[in-house]
Amino acid sequence: MRFAGWYLKIAAVGASIGAAMELFMIHTGFYEKVTVLESEKRAWESSPEAQAMREALNPWRKHDEQEQQK
Repeated sequence: MRFAGWYLKIAAVGASIGAAMELFMIHTGFYEKVTVLESEKRAWESSPEAQAMREALNPWRKHDEQEQQK
């Protein structure tokens, strides 16, 4: 426990840096922007265009399904 003071100082500095980063993200509207982007991403991923693209990019999908059934 010789270096306990040193570890406490490092922990306090790290916590203050983390708190400052969180405050910055809250004040700049980061979380609102991320929420909008995530909802747009999920809406696009469930669209028929995205499903068709996913199927087109994996030509072995049906082959793998047939192998699993055997």
